[in-house]
Formats: sequence, structure tokens, C-alpha cells
Amino acid sequence: MTGHDVPVDLVLMVSDHDSLDGIADQAQLAEEHGFERVSAGETTGWDMVSTFAVVGERTDSIGISNDVLSPFGRAPTVLAQTALTMHEATGGRFRLGLGTSSPAIAERWHGAEFDRPLRRLRETIDIVREVYEGGRVEYDGDIFELGGLSYERDVPETPPPIDVAALGPKAVELTGRFADGWVPQLFTPDGLGDRMEDLHRGAGLGDRDPEGLRVAPLVRCFASEDRDRARETTRSMVAFLMGAYGPFYGKSVAQQGYEDVVEEVRAAWEERDTDAMAAALPDELLDDLAACGTPEEVHEQIERFGAVDGVDAVRVGFVRGMSQDDKEATMRAVTGH
Repeated sequence: MTGHDVPVDLVLMVSDHDSLDGIADQAQLAEEHGFERVSAGETTGWDMVSTFAVVGERTDSIGISNDVLSPFGRAPTVLAQTALTMHEATGGRFRLGLGTSSPAIAERWHGAEFDRPLRRLRETIDIVREVYEGGRVEYDGDIFELGGLSYERDVPETPPPIDVAALGPKAVELTGRFADGWVPQLFTPDGLGDRMEDLHRGAGLGDRDPEGLRVAPLVRCFASEDRDRARETTRSMVAFLMGAYGPFYGKSVAQQGYEDVVEEVRAAWEERDTDAMAAALPDELLDDLAACGTPEEVHEQIERFGAVDGVDAVRVGFVRGMSQDDKEATMRAVTGH
């Protein structure tokens, strides 16, 4: 039992590790600290399916997720096969994370045109569900047209849930209507509450109970007795995500009432002035988007996100530049031990 009220997941910073053993060790540590789930994003480094097969084999009880697999990078049927295989490999601990990804990853890495991303995501979820049903897969959509084959293994009674990483109102509505969980990032508590209305509207359109959706916002965290270092390191990363990391995070923060801040951060990025990017992010917004400072402050900020109506867990993400000691101090702060 942890010393907090809200369950916490942990997002591993894969780029900080030079071996799969290191990632597995960090996941084992998360399990020891009482985190509910562990996940990591996939961009152009290690394949997260193989990586988390290793993590699943090296851990006993912690949930396994991925943040996120792109429907531009894998066929929907392959995603379903992956989820069902991971379900077996992890003893039923796997949740499949999907998202539209970004134009840069889709086009410059997967070689696919970033066309109708929400429609592609919707059809991907449909096809995964068809495979989950275990019979012949027949699908005639706008993006995908396939059929004539069946999944050749038995399907578990409860197949892996599908989580979607989404930001905008239409994407979040789609999540509520078709997925099993929502993983938002870079939302303020107020912005999260507002967007929850879109999630619930989608659940209503799909005749689904919103209480059955697992909502786990990803919050960047850095707890340290060196308060200034924790805050400035976090400020730099959050500003980079807003201004340089694709178009969607900045747009989302702007829609939450911070258009002027995002404009200033992006203008600094145009000059590749990362110091100016960080300086443009005020304390008020930093504290609304992240949890950084002393261990006590971080614990309180995590509880604040967890108190938003509809949130089931907080997904703790590390900050670029943290040492292993920093990470362990942060893990202790958010779990209470």
C-alpha cells in the first residue's frame, strides 16, 4: 500500500538506458515502489513490443502498457496480434496504447502520409476488436479493406484493453466512444476537467459507461531537495514539448488559455533559443502542467491531478536530465516509500 490516495503509473525514459537490462531493472524498481503500471513511448529507438516483453518476463505483478503504437507504423491486424501475444506473455497485465502519433514520425520514419489520422485510428480500433472476437475478420472502411482470414489462436475471454493518447476534442470524443482508456498529456487540472466532457460525450455516443474508462494523465515529475534545479530542468523540458515537439502539444496548451505563452515559446524555438523558451514559461503554468520542486510539493501536485473528477491514475513521467538518484527520489515522493 502506498502513502497516497491516487494510483500512479510510471513512464520509463528509455533513452536514458543503454541496455534492455537497464530498462527491466527500472521496471522492477517501479514494481517494488508500488507503481500500478509501467510504460514507455516508442519513436525511433528500441521497439517497445520486444522491450516490454522483456519487462513482462522480469516483473511479477506490475501492469505493462506502451505509450503509444502508431497506426501509421503497424497494420491493425498486427497490432491486434501484438496485443494478444503480449497478453499471454505478461499473464494478462498488458494494455495496448494507440495514438495518431505525429506527422514527423508517420512521414519521416514510417514513410506514410499523415492523412486522416483520426479516421485511421478509429478503423484500427475497429479491426483490433474484430480480431479480439476470434472469428473471420471482414472490414470495409475508408482506410482499410481486408478480409478472408481469421486469427488462428484462441482469444482470451478478456482481451487487452485499448488506451488512446489524445488531446483535441474530436480525438478525445473518439476515445470515449471506442477505447477503454485515455492517456492525456500536458493538461492543466482545469483543462483536463474541461476535456473530460468530450470523453464522456463520446462514451454516451457509444452507449458506454464512462466509469469503465481508465483515465491516466501523464505528468512530468521531478522531486528534489534542490528545488531550483528540479523546477528549471522541468521547465526546460515542458517548454520544449510545447514549442518544438510537433504541433499538437503547443496547440493543446494554447486552447487551455495560454495562447500568448505558446506563441512566445514557439518564437524562441524558431531562433533555437532554448533558454528563451524556458524563460517564456511562467511558474503558474509550469505548476499547472507538471509536478516539480521538493518531494512534498511534488506529492501534493500529483494528488491535485488525481483529484480531478474522472481521473483513475496519474502517469508519472521523468524529465530529461535527471540522474538515477533523481528518479529514485521522485519515485519515493510520488509513492510515499
